Amino acid sequence: MNRKKAMVTVQATIAALIVGAMVACTAPADAHSPADPNTPALDRFYHQTLDWKSCEDPRLDPAGAQCADVTVPLNYAAPQSNTITVAISRIAAADTDRRGVMLSNPGGPGGAGLDFMVDVGAAMTPDVRAGYDLIGMDPRGVGRSSPVDCHWPHGFGLQSAGIDAASFAESVASQGDLAARCTAAEGARLQYFTTRNTARDMDVIRGALGVDRVSYFGTSYGTYLGSVFTQMFPERADRIVLDSSVDPARYGPVGMIQDMGTANENALDLWADWTASRDDTYHFGTTRDAVRTTVADLIRRSAADPIRLGGFMIDDHILPLVLFTGLDDPRQYEHVAEQLRQIADAAEGKPVDISPDLHTDLVFMLDAQPRDNSAQMAVMCGDVAAPRDPAWYLRNIEATRATQPVFGSFVNNITPCAFWAPPVESPTVVHNSVPTLIVQSTGDTRTSYPGAVAMHNALSASRMVTLQDVPIHWIFGRFENHCTYDAVNTYLRDGTLPAEDITCHAD
Repeated sequence: MNRKKAMVTVQATIAALIVGAMVACTAPADAHSPADPNTPALDRFYHQTLDWKSCEDPRLDPAGAQCADVTVPLNYAAPQSNTITVAISRIAAADTDRRGVMLSNPGGPGGAGLDFMVDVGAAMTPDVRAGYDLIGMDPRGVGRSSPVDCHWPHGFGLQSAGIDAASFAESVASQGDLAARCTAAEGARLQYFTTRNTARDMDVIRGALGVDRVSYFGTSYGTYLGSVFTQMFPERADRIVLDSSVDPARYGPVGMIQDMGTANENALDLWADWTASRDDTYHFGTTRDAVRTTVADLIRRSAADPIRLGGFMIDDHILPLVLFTGLDDPRQYEHVAEQLRQIADAAEGKPVDISPDLHTDLVFMLDAQPRDNSAQMAVMCGDVAAPRDPAWYLRNIEATRATQPVFGSFVNNITPCAFWAPPVESPTVVHNSVPTLIVQSTGDTRTSYPGAVAMHNALSASRMVTLQDVPIHWIFGRFENHCTYDAVNTYLRDGTLPAEDITCHAD
């Protein structure tokens, strides 16, 4: 089925959608400053007794984990009012004289992390692993933790703007609709699903676990959450590891995503080189430029005539996301090439048996889910305001088409945050001297290397471990490397940061 392009001028479309955006954006219902964590009104949360029970999870139960729900205020400015629950898991320390408690976050925002420490714990040496109670957490609004559910027609809240201004106008309408659905479904409670409130939840969890300080391991967005926690509760921080770091000054629905553009184009070059050397298998071309031309042609074709694959229709809004999803790990290059081959064959009218992995990805991107990923937008939009003028985004898209031909229209596209209510609190300014170990690859496609350097500079007592020339996102627990693993385990064991920054190389 051909997609019918909007038969109106871009200027008129943008003007109409700005009006729609103004209607969708309502003022916060309660903009009061949150209560001080030491207020007596919060005592019942900090001193609650947790009811540990089976997690009923196929990864956590074999690991010997138990789970509990922690009650926290929906709004810390009114702790006597509505409450929500935050689900946590605990894989207990093997040592009777444990070293401490380690909280965690796997990223997103909006990533469920109840089983995250299964992977992180596997990267620890036995003596380090034995010394910590490893705490997984579904942050507020996510997974088992009073989840946000905006009843979106598809699972993912980000998309490419497409190949031209008419495609961008479609994105504006789509993203405005997602924001309106969140307002309708979640109402006033939507404004309280923020990073600062998640950091407050972490401190309540610390209190409920009966410890004075907590260690922390976070990756991707979890690095920002960790830095906000150390900014808000520096006296409660023990050993902090931030793996694949966000630039805390550019976190949010604009800067953080824009910073992915160059890194993903670089990773696409590496993938194109890999694929070109296997042209007898994939038939995309024998050089990098030839493979890139094939990709660009396929995206243009999908814009004019969306590609039917199974029950899915893939167009220029979605096709770049298929590449983006797979390029965060060089071990997935074969996986990406096979997926793109299936899509190209379908575009040529050939019969295709869609692979299970591509089916799963497309279900998430295109189909309605039992629960969508609207929590990601709730957190980002609730943390940092985004520009509201669609023309601003279109200018950025057009300015990057030459240098970022595949991903510029994705990383600069408008998001639902352009139609969101203003944040209740100002973004956190991260600048502290809490000792922290930062681990980062130079080729990271999700949290770019310059962002990790910025985090390093913002945390004046930090040390940085750089994995050179590897395009991997999330290292410790995902991409085994003796140099980076040794640095993390040594710090968690001894509590001593390296004397100076370290550069590691692939094994």
